Amino acid sequence: MPAETIDLSPGVGINDAATTTVGVTGQTWRASVSAWGSVAPWGGDTAGGSGQFGDEQDREPKSGQNGGQALDWAVAADDRWHLPASEAAVRQRRIAGTPVVETRVRIPDGDAVQRVWAVADRGGLTVIEIENDSPLPFAVAFFGRDVLTERTPTDIPIQGIDLPAGAITLPVAHHTSIRVAIPHAPIPAGLDPHGVGLSGLAGADAVMRGWSGLTDRASRVDLPDVGLADALTAARCDLLLEGPVDAERDPVGFVLDVGELIRCGDEAEPWLFEAVAPLESAARGNDPQLAAAVGAAARIALAAGDTRAAKDIGKMYERVVRRGVQAELGPFSELERGASVGRFVAAVEHRLANGGDLLPMGLPASWLGVNFEMHGVPTSPVSTVSLAVRWHGDRPAVLWEQTGRPLRLTATAADADWTSDAAAGEALWARPRSARSTTLSLSVDPGPTAQLAGQTPAQPSAQQPVQPAVPAPADGGVSPSAAPSVLPGDDDSESTSFS
Repeated sequence: MPAETIDLSPGVGINDAATTTVGVTGQTWRASVSAWGSVAPWGGDTAGGSGQFGDEQDREPKSGQNGGQALDWAVAADDRWHLPASEAAVRQRRIAGTPVVETRVRIPDGDAVQRVWAVADRGGLTVIEIENDSPLPFAVAFFGRDVLTERTPTDIPIQGIDLPAGAITLPVAHHTSIRVAIPHAPIPAGLDPHGVGLSGLAGADAVMRGWSGLTDRASRVDLPDVGLADALTAARCDLLLEGPVDAERDPVGFVLDVGELIRCGDEAEPWLFEAVAPLESAARGNDPQLAAAVGAAARIALAAGDTRAAKDIGKMYERVVRRGVQAELGPFSELERGASVGRFVAAVEHRLANGGDLLPMGLPASWLGVNFEMHGVPTSPVSTVSLAVRWHGDRPAVLWEQTGRPLRLTATAADADWTSDAAAGEALWARPRSARSTTLSLSVDPGPTAQLAGQTPAQPSAQQPVQPAVPAPADGGVSPSAAPSVLPGDDDSESTSFS
């Protein structure tokens, strides 16, 4: 291997901006995974980590090289040392949108593949797996903080790189993998950090499935635009790990965020009290997503078993809808995710079901002839709808099922003549006459709210129902008189049954 010294000083990364949060729900430890795969714990450098969701200071990752700070890595391949922080041929993805992060670094005849995820075992561990996806062996170096390993690191120095003090090196045979781990809590006294069994921990695929199942409790979409489903999963996972936006800065976003946490399985009662003041503050404004926030608050109250609060919030919902505070629908391509996950999710679901009006944007050209599904999309504070579309020639055959209080369903943009009051059923919609050509392009905006081109920074609720008996507004919004009362109401991706 040619002798080559690589700069390992902090801050040599080619992209410091993009990070993904990893951690375990119900535990306090969090870390940020950089665009090249370094793992930087939030807050202090102790194994205990910071408080749940963290505060702004806690969320600042540490980048020092000693004292248990950010963990970085480098690969000694057949040609030279590869430092992912400064390599051009680095590709990264979140597996299915979950906080399971895969980073690939190009090496001769293949890739060095790093995967990072967190598990709850043994007080919490962040697992770093290195796979050698090439026909030749290589060595991987870890530096910046101590890690647990399954075997003793090699003590043979490798030329070509000046490793900092405390760095360890492990060999990786071709087409095999090794694991190391960062403990979330202090390790027991007397435990050999280089003799810890890690192979029995849940793997990347199992953790990915666990996160997907958790976020699918809220709603699930299987659409021709695969990026939309992954974007929803990523947003909800980030919310579960990072918490809601600041209530004073964005009260509507806070209530929507809390609503998403409850939909994903969080306990509702503690959050109900937290949502009261932001909801009262938001109700005095004209935020375009106010109705969505009030609907979310009603669901929080119902989940908490507070029927009186649910009725009071239901009356507020009716008043908000009658005021007609809402924004026009825009294409998926205009969506950007801001600081509030709840705003983003509400804007997506509003484009799938605008109250009882299904697919209010119509069928984009890229969806024609492609089977798709959506499950558990809100139509009101007490109702959801699931829809599957299968194609019979050039006509969409639809199967639907409503939960909660059924609404009258329409599809004004897809088949203006179709309507149904049934809780479940199937129908053959008319052949699409035209379709809006829309390709999905989602981006993350660090601003406080979701920005939609040409509109105020928000989108209306997916829960505002449309009743055919009342003519729909020209902009596709919800007629004020169509608001239902909010009262306590009574998976297979290829399946066409929602039972």
